[in-house]
Amino acid sequence: MARYIAKRLVSMVITLIIISSLTFSLMHAIPGSPFTRDRALPPEIEAALMEKYGLDDPLWKQYLNYVGNVVQGDLGVSMQKIGVSVNDMIEQGLPVSAKVGIVAVIVILALGIPIGMISALKQNTVTDHIVMFIATIGIAVPSFVIGTFIMYIFGEKLKLIPAGGLDGPSSYIGPVIALAGFSLAYVTRLMRSSMLEVLRQDYIRTAKANGLSQIRVIGKHALKNALIPVITYVGPMVASILTGSFVIERIFALPGIGKYFTESVTNRDYTVIMSITLFYAAIYIFMVLLVDIAYAFIDPRIKFND
Repeated sequence: MARYIAKRLVSMVITLIIISSLTFSLMHAIPGSPFTRDRALPPEIEAALMEKYGLDDPLWKQYLNYVGNVVQGDLGVSMQKIGVSVNDMIEQGLPVSAKVGIVAVIVILALGIPIGMISALKQNTVTDHIVMFIATIGIAVPSFVIGTFIMYIFGEKLKLIPAGGLDGPSSYIGPVIALAGFSLAYVTRLMRSSMLEVLRQDYIRTAKANGLSQIRVIGKHALKNALIPVITYVGPMVASILTGSFVIERIFALPGIGKYFTESVTNRDYTVIMSITLFYAAIYIFMVLLVDIAYAFIDPRIKFND
């Protein structure tokens, strides 16, 4: 296990290098610079800014300087927000994104897994049809549409939730529902299909034939195996939700990481785009590693070859 984790950590570093290289190349392939304006800056001022941030250096040197700073824990400074570092942005934005994200993840797992199980156990009944109908709608409707609808109806018209920010428990309702909608529907459908497949296995029939109650059959034999596909999806999902949905944070005026990222893309703030992309990728890859490790604890039959 230790050697397997060490190999995965090395592959994580290589993956992050590739992602940073691609992001850097794509940013500089776009015409213009962070200081391109509708009203052009005087040439001497733009030249001074380019020199200050090292943008007049060769691209290879810019990239190596950035990577060297990242290795030391310095994600750089914003080229648009004077005196603001990317480290500060993440330190301020991550807790906001994580607060909403943790609540959304809890809602997804607390509802999606049991509802999917119930739907599987009551296959082709009215309950199953209702669950699948609602889940299909949840998958089909984009999260930004759900967020906009909630904000307009419950925020603007009915005044039941705050118009923006995280001022109290009620302010979590809108963004959590919008964030959790798609994933809750997907986990429900995935859990249902996985449970149905497991229930058709021979060892489940054998357990039932031996007189075990349905609760013991489900809890002891079926649940763990049915959870494996769900966990495969949940790992990347958690990374995505915890780091914030850019559109949802924009709709509900949440000062999370998504706010800084969307602003950086609009303003061509190279350092912020690079660093937040790299930060998100690192969390995503780490969650995938945790999922792989979790397999061995859920199903002892799964072994990792060192």
